[in-house]
Amino acid sequence: MAKINTLLLDLDGTLVDSVPDLAASVNFALGTIDHPSREQAEIRQWVGNGVDRLLHRAITASSDGVADAQLHQRAVQGVEFWYRHHYADQSRLYEGVTELLAALQLRGFKMACVTNKPHPFTLPLLTKFAIDHYFQAVIGGDSTAARKPDPLPLLTALDQLDSTANESVMIGDSINDFLAGQRSGMATIMVSWGYSQGIDLDNLGADGLVQQIGQLLPLIDTLGGPE
Repeated sequence: MAKINTLLLDLDGTLVDSVPDLAASVNFALGTIDHPSREQAEIRQWVGNGVDRLLHRAITASSDGVADAQLHQRAVQGVEFWYRHHYADQSRLYEGVTELLAALQLRGFKMACVTNKPHPFTLPLLTKFAIDHYFQAVIGGDSTAARKPDPLPLLTALDQLDSTANESVMIGDSINDFLAGQRSGMATIMVSWGYSQGIDLDNLGADGLVQQIGQLLPLIDTLGGPE
């Protein structure tokens, strides 16, 4: 492996606990189509594959469910309306995120945020929490023709950063992040505090799994950080 100089970081469940506001927007949308609301704990297990998939799951109350197309479209409109005005009412940065990003920037790492959240919702959230300036690229779920676990968003970020996979690490909380990183040919680090969709992250075979945010920087160093 070449010396690591580039870090791609997921957003929801990795840097920000956004489920409270996502749950509120989903339940508002469900109300617009006369469907019952869902518990926040349920919604937490369904996050990770973008808003479209989240709503299929919420409407059908099933991880693999597929909702009626017209109901789904109406629900999408409801989520977009609500979330646009309430994207950071209850969301919060995980403790230590700002300090970590500042330390990584000081070390000279190039960084990109690569998320399945739509780009128009991603930038305001990064700005709200004053971490937008740490990222030289921001790739949302609608920035490319495919979302994670497809490698395209990661490869697009690498292009924008003028980096290669063998000098990069994907850091995230879900199997989508792991698979996207693996398919891109880069190292992967999983964090345990996010939205794992009930999957045992220990069994994925990632290059690292951390339980606390303070463990990230030392682990990155073992992979070989920039001079």
